[in-house]
Amino acid sequence: MSGSTTGLGSRAPAPRRRFEAGTSAKRDRAVLAVVLVTAFLTMLDNTVVTTAAPSIAADLRVTLPTLEWVATGYMVAYAGLLLAGGRLADRYGWPRTLRAGLLVFTIASLACGLPALPGAPAGSAATLIAARVVQGLGAALLVPATLAAIAAGDERFRLRGAAGWTASGAVALAAGPVLGGVLSQHAHWSWIFLINVPVGLAALVVVRSTTTAQPVPAQGAHVRLDLPGVATATVALLAFAYALSHGTGHGWRDSSVLVSALFAVAAGVACLLWERVARDPVIDPRLFAVRAFSGGVAVQVLWGLGVNGVFFYTAIYLQQVGGYSPALAGLAFVAVAVAVAVVAPFTPALVRRYGPARVVAAGLALVAVGMVAVALAGTGPVLLVGALAVIGFGSALTVPLGAVVLAAAPARQAGVAGGMFAVAREASGVLGIAGIGVVVAGGNLARGYPIGLVLAATLVLLGAVLGARLLPGTEHASR
Repeated sequence: MSGSTTGLGSRAPAPRRRFEAGTSAKRDRAVLAVVLVTAFLTMLDNTVVTTAAPSIAADLRVTLPTLEWVATGYMVAYAGLLLAGGRLADRYGWPRTLRAGLLVFTIASLACGLPALPGAPAGSAATLIAARVVQGLGAALLVPATLAAIAAGDERFRLRGAAGWTASGAVALAAGPVLGGVLSQHAHWSWIFLINVPVGLAALVVVRSTTTAQPVPAQGAHVRLDLPGVATATVALLAFAYALSHGTGHGWRDSSVLVSALFAVAAGVACLLWERVARDPVIDPRLFAVRAFSGGVAVQVLWGLGVNGVFFYTAIYLQQVGGYSPALAGLAFVAVAVAVAVVAPFTPALVRRYGPARVVAAGLALVAVGMVAVALAGTGPVLLVGALAVIGFGSALTVPLGAVVLAAAPARQAGVAGGMFAVAREASGVLGIAGIGVVVAGGNLARGYPIGLVLAATLVLLGAVLGARLLPGTEHASR
């Protein structure tokens, strides 16, 4: 089946429009800026607490295992509610969902950072964890809405938006541990959350001013919420995210992990059975019959399985085997962020010339080469930084994946399609850490780490093969 068809029978995608608020380049740039900022903030809050955790534990007088929920509470709510957020974006429109997400995320960030404010009462771990869960809810609204905003533009805008969205996330992934360490050491750990507040408020003002000038088309009025589908999918994702995040830390035989896994399977089966008969399913099985959609999601999963495991265990390897300090180990990954930020703006032009399939396949091949180079570099700083930069260059060439997935879905399902793509990114990250961890744990870190890198490179190469075969070619590149 050609990547340009929908595979959804007579329900063809609605014609792509410029943003509902108008066609002016100024408004498009403003919305794009909000998309990039929100992508940065939501990914930053995935990693910013890692280096700040010891300071939080000492200040709140709790153990580090308790503080795991400061990180996982956000990630579980974020990943578990993504599809629900996508459905709301389809039903009520991305501008309204984006504004709601910004409001929830900003208020929750303020609640997380209250202990640093003058005259504020001392915080508690329970309050912080609850605020982090609410923050994850805000992120679950923000991410599908931002991807739906990208999908609302023409092909050129989708490529630019997807490239910027991916680059912002990569920069935030590398900046999180560094920023968390600097703020917790030289200011107060609460500032890792408080910095979101002015940025969130500014983004909210921009969104309101750029999306209320004209009425939003009411195509969402024809989208049913499909409450049974949303409920079962949300339960499955929440349980799955919990099982993954706690299985890696507490062991896969832990009773709570096993119960969560059973809940995830049961809810997932119930969701699939319901979606086959639902009048307006939240997860339309026919979407996966579209080669570009299913191929894009599969390639994203394989990239995430490989890269996230490498990032996580390289940081540990550098400290435990190479004797790096935590700050120095974190700074090594700045090479990845810089490489992505430099190359990503040029990726849309490459896609227009060579097509998504060739560009993405070449990028994934570069990532695999970089992973093998990291294994050979060991702890040598010069070779290591160069190898990590190669991973960044290759990752920047995978940014068309988001645009391909969004273009393959009908306009009325852009929010859910974006949610599925984001779920693939989040779930593959945790699975990659767990999977590579099994290999690394098979022996000591010095011996297991290079083997894990080779396994990760193999997964990414498989993604390159799938990308070359399933993604659209030059005949679908924009002109």
